[in-house]
Amino acid sequence: MDFEVIGKITGAETFAEGRGIRDLPRLLSTYGGRNWRKRKGFALVRLLETGETRHAEVHWYEAHGIGKKEMKVKR
Repeated sequence: MDFEVIGKITGAETFAEGRGIRDLPRLLSTYGGRNWRKRKGFALVRLLETGETRHAEVHWYEAHGIGKKEMKVKR
């Protein structure tokens, strides 16, 4: 599902870091970096397929110096 985040992400929290991330080897080989975290928060998103706007929970991976990668809508 393709989407666009509109505005700020609120209530962001880290729920996995380092070895607690299942995809850590893939993240390291794809993007490099260190200190990866898996985070979640809430944001207003626009679904690109339908143009519909919704408040949704979004998840992403983040590392210092690399930024947010692989965002996805969970709810």
